[in-house]
Amino acid sequence: MGLLGEILLLPLAPVRGVVWVTGQVVDAAEQEQIAQLQRELVALEKELVDGGITEEEFDRREDEILDLLEEFDRGVAG
Repeated sequence: MGLLGEILLLPLAPVRGVVWVTGQVVDAAEQEQIAQLQRELVALEKELVDGGITEEEFDRREDEILDLLEEFDRGVAG
């Protein structure tokens, strides 16, 4: 973009800044949610190995968590 374009868009700079910051916050929140779901998967597997849940319960809950992770992968969650 040339100098003229930059000058014409200058009044929109604060809006573009807010949009960028909002995008960064959303990305960070999504990454934290993904990390939390991954921790839940690890805890779920430990619970299965320790005998705290049945294989059927593990499969059901694992499917729920994996479905949520898949939504993030597709960019649908939010």
